[in-house]
Amino acid sequence: MSTTRKRVYGYLAEFKSASALYKAAAKVRDAGFRKWDCHSPYPIHGLDGAMGLKRSILPWLVFCGGATGTATAFALAYGTQVLLYPTVVQAKPVNVFSVPAFFPIMFELTILFSGFTTLFGLLALMKLPRLNHPLFASKQFHRTTDDAFFIAIEARDPKFSPDGTRALLEEIGGTSIELVEEED
Repeated sequence: MSTTRKRVYGYLAEFKSASALYKAAAKVRDAGFRKWDCHSPYPIHGLDGAMGLKRSILPWLVFCGGATGTATAFALAYGTQVLLYPTVVQAKPVNVFSVPAFFPIMFELTILFSGFTTLFGLLALMKLPRLNHPLFASKQFHRTTDDAFFIAIEARDPKFSPDGTRALLEEIGGTSIELVEEED
C-alpha cells in the first residue's frame, strides 16, 4: 500500500487582466511577501518594478566570464608564442608588442566564455533544470499560456498563513483561488 504525502506549495489566484495583475502585484509586494511570482501569457511592461524585483546579476557574471576568456586567450597566446616557443616571422619582435596578432583568439575566447557563462549562469539563477513544478498540478494553471493571469504565493514565505494569504488574495481581486499541493 503506497500513500503519497502532500505538502502545501501555496496559493494560486487568477486575475481578470494584465492591469489587474499589475495592481495586485504591487499590493502583494506592499504586504511584505518575498516568495511569490506572477504568471501571464505575455510580458507585462513594468511588472518587475511592481513586484519589487532587483536587477539581475547575470550581466556582471557575463562580464566576468568574458574577462576570464580574454585573460585566458592572452595567457595562452603569449605563453605559447612568446615564452615557450618564440616564433620569429618576417623579423617581427617576439615580445609584448606582438599582442595585435593575439586579438582574433582573444575575441573568440571572450565570446565563447561569455556565451557559456550566460547559459550556465542563467540556468543556475533560475534553479533549473527542474523537471516538474508544483504549479503544473493545478487544474487552472495551464491557461497561463493562453489567456489567464495568475499570482502564486508560496507557503515557504515567512508571511504566509493559510487564512491571511487567502484573504489578501480575495481582497486584491483574485478569483478562482486554489490551494496548490506538491508531493513530499
